[in-house]
Amino acid sequence: MSEFPAGIESFLGVAGWGNSHIDPIPGDASFRRYFRIRKGDEGAMLMHAPPPHEDPQPFLDVAAYLTAHNARAPEIYAADVASGWVLLEDFGNDRMRDWIDANPSGELAAYEGAIDALVELHRQPPGPFPPYDMAAYAREAALFAEWYCPAVGLEVDVAGYRRAWEAVIQPLLARQQPGVTVLRDYHAENIMLLGDPREGGAQGLIDFQDALVGHPAYDLVSLLQDARRDVAPELERAMLDRYLAVIDAGPDFEADYARLGAQRNSKIVGIFARLYKRDGKPRYLDLIPRVWALMERDLAHDALEPVARWFDANIPQELRKYGGGKLA
Repeated sequence: MSEFPAGIESFLGVAGWGNSHIDPIPGDASFRRYFRIRKGDEGAMLMHAPPPHEDPQPFLDVAAYLTAHNARAPEIYAADVASGWVLLEDFGNDRMRDWIDANPSGELAAYEGAIDALVELHRQPPGPFPPYDMAAYAREAALFAEWYCPAVGLEVDVAGYRRAWEAVIQPLLARQQPGVTVLRDYHAENIMLLGDPREGGAQGLIDFQDALVGHPAYDLVSLLQDARRDVAPELERAMLDRYLAVIDAGPDFEADYARLGAQRNSKIVGIFARLYKRDGKPRYLDLIPRVWALMERDLAHDALEPVARWFDANIPQELRKYGGGKLA
């Protein structure tokens, strides 16, 4: 892969940022690439989401919704959707995860800010986005059986897996009406701290292009059962209590939190296996044991009984933890 994609200088010239200094920055698990742009004292972030693999229009749509509804999405300076270019506000270097690593005494304040941002988002009308329906939940959960199980040499009851998830998810569908905007990847690596959270610094949002309308527990799970960093159970509990103190979530909320925790964590295990097997990205394997441990906690909830029974029948205990070099 060349350092700079074709067309980058032309796009920047049209956007008024010609002759800028361009610094590539590490990418994520997608085809998107990012560049930090400097021109004199001004800076910006450049995203390349190249078609046909990527489409930047959903990012632009969600950013517009968030900005209009009291959330801190980056300002969009210029875009060429057909070519996959978006020039946007640079939120700096303080990802929540990195900031907490450098400022461990600020962990509580950072998570309180992230919870408060979700509270504000959930008080807004849901965005004009597709629904997080049964088909979407089932498709995501299926990634576990499609990628992780073959990678550890298991043949499993795929039809029974699908039925178990339908039985578990069906009860919450009515409770996610009319729904909230679900960012779907709301965690400490996708939250930028725009100032010290101990002093009321804002939370900048990124990587929200896959937003749907769904259940308010989903982004809480994403934040508090983080695949990429340990969140102490005591902090998870405190942050759930902070949310529930101001949002009337109903008596089934914690059961739904467990349902969506297990669904999301099974999806992530499947995605990390896929990133290794299909895309040659082994660095995600070392995260799998953490995600397995979170999923086991969720499966212990009574609401997960059909799925837990399937796991007990199909996944031996010695294969319910693997990352690293254990996948074939």
